Order: sequence, then structure tokens, then C-alpha cells
Amino acid sequence: MEELKILILDDEKRLRDEIGEYLMKRHHEVYLSGSALETFELLETTEIDIAILDIRLPEVSGLEVLRRIKLIQPSIEVIMISGHGDMATVIEAMRNGAIDYFPKPFRMHDVQGAIERTQKYILLNKKLQQSEQTISVLTHKLYQSMGSPMIGQSKAIQHIMEMMERVAASDQTNVLITGESGTGKELVAHGIHLLSVRKKNAFHSVNCSAITDSLFESEFFGHKKGSFTGAYEDRSGCFEVASNGTLFLDEIGDMPLGQQAKLLRTLEDRKVRPVGGRNSIDVDVRVIAASNQLLEQMIEEKKFRYDLYHRLSTFIIELPPLRDRIEDIPLLANHFVELFAKRMNKGPMQIADETLKLLTTYTYPGNIRELRNIIERSLILCDGNKLLPNHFPFLDKHIIPITHKSETEISLLENNEYKAIMEALKKTNYNKTKAAALLHISWQALHRRMIKFGIEING
Repeated sequence: MEELKILILDDEKRLRDEIGEYLMKRHHEVYLSGSALETFELLETTEIDIAILDIRLPEVSGLEVLRRIKLIQPSIEVIMISGHGDMATVIEAMRNGAIDYFPKPFRMHDVQGAIERTQKYILLNKKLQQSEQTISVLTHKLYQSMGSPMIGQSKAIQHIMEMMERVAASDQTNVLITGESGTGKELVAHGIHLLSVRKKNAFHSVNCSAITDSLFESEFFGHKKGSFTGAYEDRSGCFEVASNGTLFLDEIGDMPLGQQAKLLRTLEDRKVRPVGGRNSIDVDVRVIAASNQLLEQMIEEKKFRYDLYHRLSTFIIELPPLRDRIEDIPLLANHFVELFAKRMNKGPMQIADETLKLLTTYTYPGNIRELRNIIERSLILCDGNKLLPNHFPFLDKHIIPITHKSETEISLLENNEYKAIMEALKKTNYNKTKAAALLHISWQALHRRMIKFGIEING
């Protein structure tokens, strides 16, 4: 167990000494107090993680001490020691911020259990605060650099943020971002760059589908003046431009096989030779690639190189579609309303509750990009200061009615889904790409469902 700073307040010296000795043997830093006044003076100068507080004290009630502790150091988690007949007071203490209790007479494993439960809560709370702080900082940075913040409070987004933070710390690791079109792959790539030590250097984005074979080497590796018709001056390629920074390769699945071979060689050698140049140039870049295509399936169809895929996919981040994070739709919708209201010189705008309900019933095949366009369109149609359902006439034919199913119906549906997935995997000899095609869903969708049902494939 990690070392904690623990305060024990009990007017019975024998009890507090006994608890203190037990906790010190478990390598905690222990502070002993016999009175409320002594406790308050200690808290003015010492930060404490956990306070163990007796409900019954001679000079003041334990509840009053609890309230004062929370005023002095709100982050302290308080465990109450209760005697017989104190349950009503324990309940009141919980309402006032206490996290746990153990009864008198107690055994030391009761104390240990309360400490362990509280420590788990402290660690979880710290992790949540760090995640929220990271999201807040990253949102600000992304808004400054791209005009688009990272918005969301769903578990899916929190997980994505955690993955971004983890891989950002490893600045040589190549990253592959997968997900449907419009899910924010470039935003995530830029976020990883801003969280990394490379943030002060270039973030260079390349759309792989827009580069022809004839221009590939010039675009990626640069060229020397006079090396071909139209080469009027030396030009740096995107690897050199992004050196010491991040190179984002969007739509990597659209890159022809010939270009893939040249890219692979550069990723392995970390050197480029400009067209018409004699010497190679060392480049230090982190490569982040993105694709809305099933690269595993493209490998089987001989459309994407297996070795390039593994070079790019050292770390994979899969972005969920918007329909799988419905709880984020109101936040995103309000952000886009504020954004477009300012651009259109409209006053403060609101979204009616029934409108938000309407927006959460749509499947968004175009994901966040489509929601953004829908909100912009509705604001053009709105003459007032509140968006109503009638401002979204184009959604009517696309709405999927939501029906509330009983727990039994949900259980039956999930059971049938599990059986269908297992049957498809068995029929395809546990090939996820072929199983996804058999089920008429994407590889990513199958992968998410396998995680949901705890289905693992060895090897």
C-alpha cells in the first residue's frame, strides 16, 4: 500500500496509540491528536490524506469536527469511529462528507479495510482529476492551434485522452489512429503532438490520397533546384519540414503500394534523399497515421503492405463513432451553437430540451463533422434565440425511434449478439476481418463488441 499521511483523533490515548502503532508498521506517516483544538492547529500547517475521527469527543461533537476539517482541508477523506447506537450520527456524517466508518469495539483488520477502501477512492479521484485537467489543458491548446477543442465527458473520450497522454510521453513511437470519417482523427493526432516534447516544433499534415506517384518523392523527400522541369528552387519535403516534430499521414489507406514501399524505407532508415540530391538527410520525426479503412482487410486483399502496417501501428488508438458516445452530443451541440452564433453575428443562442432529445436519436453516419454541419444549417434557419425541432427538418427521415427495452429483452439481445459473434468467429477460423464481413459490420465494431463480451483470441 502506498504511504499515506494519516491523522488519528480520539480522546482515548490507548486507542489512538494502538491504531497509530498498527499503521506505522505499515509504513504510513501517522499524526496523533487527543483534542479538536490540537487537530485544527495541526491541519493549518500539515497536509493530511486521511483523518480517522471518533464520533464522540468530550469538548465538541465529531460532526462539528468533520465540518471544520472539510473547511480547512477539503481534500481530506474522513473515516469515522462509531460506538453502539451511533448509526444515525454515522449516516449524518456520511452526508457531511465522511467516506467510511468502523465500529467500536474494532479489530485491526477493520481499520485496515477502511484505509484500503479509502485509498482506492483517493487514487481513483486523483486519476479522474488528472484526466479532467489533461482534457482542460489539451482543449485550450487545441482551440488555440486548430480552433477545435477536444469535447466530451463519456468514458470513451476519457479513455482516448488517457491513451493520447500515454503515447505522447513516448515521442519516438509511431501511432495509428483508426475510426470512421468525421470522428476527429486529425484532432487526436494534433493533441498527441501538443502533449509531447515535440510540441514546440512543426505538426505537418499530409493527405495521402491527394499525392500522385509523380509528385510523391518531391512532396515527401524534397528536391533540388533543376532536378526536373519546374524545379526552380530547392524545396524541403514533408519529412524535413516536420523534423523534430510530428508528421501526420491522413488517409494512409489511399497510398498506392509503390509509395508505401518508399515510405517504409524512410521509416526504417530515418533518412531522406531529395530528388536530384547526392546526400541523404537525417530526419527525426514521430509519424502518426490515420485511416477510416480496414487496413487489416486491405492487407489480406494485397492492397496494403503488412510490414508498413506494423511499422505504423506500434500504438493504435481507435476512435468510436458518435452514435457510441451519445452522452457527448449535447456538449458538442452546444459548442457548435456558440461557435456558429458568433460567426453569424447572432446573440446568445439556446437549444431547447426537446431539440437535444431529437439530436440524440440520430445515428450520424458522418459523425462529429456531420453534427457540426447540422447545427450550422439549423442556425441559418433560426430567426429567434432558441433552436427548436422545426429548425431540423432534414433530420425527420433519418431519425431512428428509441424504444426502451426491459432488462430481460436487453439480456436476450446481448445473448443473441454474443452467439452471433462466436458463430462468425468459428466459421472464419477466428479471423476478425472475415468475421466482421460475415456479420456486415466494420472490423472496429467487431473489436468493440468482443471487448464488451470479454471475447479473446489467443495468438
